[in-house]
Amino acid sequence: MAINFPVPFTKMSGAGNDFIVIDHRVSLIPEAEQAEFVRKVCRRMFSVGADGLILIENSELADFRWRFYNGDGSVAEMCGNGARCAARFAHSRGIAGASMSFETLAGIIKAEITDDDSVRLRMTAPCDFKKDLSVVLDGQERILSFVNSGVPHAVLIMEEDDEVPVREWGKIVRFHPLFQPAGTNVNFVQKIGENTIRVRTYERGVEDETMACGTGAVASALFAAVSGMVQSPVAVITSGGERLTILFDLQDGPQAENVFLQGPARIIYEGSLTAEALL
Repeated sequence: MAINFPVPFTKMSGAGNDFIVIDHRVSLIPEAEQAEFVRKVCRRMFSVGADGLILIENSELADFRWRFYNGDGSVAEMCGNGARCAARFAHSRGIAGASMSFETLAGIIKAEITDDDSVRLRMTAPCDFKKDLSVVLDGQERILSFVNSGVPHAVLIMEEDDEVPVREWGKIVRFHPLFQPAGTNVNFVQKIGENTIRVRTYERGVEDETMACGTGAVASALFAAVSGMVQSPVAVITSGGERLTILFDLQDGPQAENVFLQGPARIIYEGSLTAEALL
């Protein structure tokens, strides 16, 4: 079965994370060809370009199911900003109401459209909390934390005036033996105000700094709270200058319940992919 061109798509941005979203309730791209298709259309300059691609599909358990791919064609269990874009897309197309649920590999996710372009997402319960892990960066021991907030995230708390080599250090931590075989995303956190932090994220699958990361913002807010820097709700300023709000109930352990991610999910443009998008 060949890809059924042209393929209609919507380009969306979730606080600077950009995605190609495709209504795939009627199959257009054979499953065996999806990873390669994603790699090619997510190339910047040569095709549409995006951090990831989302296929919206039918579900018997929820309003819809998604398939989420990183820009390199790998599958991710969860993506907070992508999930908010998927929810906004589904609502705009009449696939789901203002309150909805959808299937992901991380479980059933619930979302709510809160205004014209903002979506609040109820996250799956974070798990596998680890503190006081040691890595060596630039010849200096650094202490970091780890949590799976839908996907794995390492978190390093930095001083406000630190210069952070996100790409260099992120790559080292992402492939560090501590986090193999799956690897991890890597977040660098700086407090910049009362209950406000700046987060820069090196994303696994993109293999570079992205302008935002929803699950990374959640992981960062949780460990900033564990360290006593902030309390819920936490404002997270992304690399792209957008604002995400993280709400949660923090328990000893640490453990977190009732975790929500809220922020903008914008429709940028719509179009149709031709076969030349893969060249």
